[in-house]
Amino acid sequence: MAEVSAEARIEAPAEKIWARLTDWSAYGEWNATHTDFPRGGPEKLEVGGTFAENMKLMGFPAEVTWTIEELESGRALAIRGKGPMSVNVFTRYTLTPDGDATSVRIDGEFTGAAVSLMAGKLKDSATAALDESLRKLAGLVA
Repeated sequence: MAEVSAEARIEAPAEKIWARLTDWSAYGEWNATHTDFPRGGPEKLEVGGTFAENMKLMGFPAEVTWTIEELESGRALAIRGKGPMSVNVFTRYTLTPDGDATSVRIDGEFTGAAVSLMAGKLKDSATAALDESLRKLAGLVA
């Protein structure tokens, strides 16, 4: 298993960040691993909803089929997906208002037999991507 996380204080209200975070047509503007949604982003943002995403992990293309596991509008979104080589992926976005700003945290987890072979490299690559994503997100909403 490889676990990753990144957190940043973004100078914008949670509602503005949430709107950007869930704007599927502009997801690639800030998400460093996203390449596209082959069938469009989620039609409805609801627990149990599914969607496919093409991503780039460690420089390699991967299609992940996601299921929305947790949703608290404006505060939390957790998705769990299945990727290539039986790799399972979990991502959770958490927004916590902090005065005029918002603390944004992204947690990720990778599991599966292939992960154990490359856990260290995957962890480094995914952490760098999360940090870059938060920087881009902050630039878009500030």
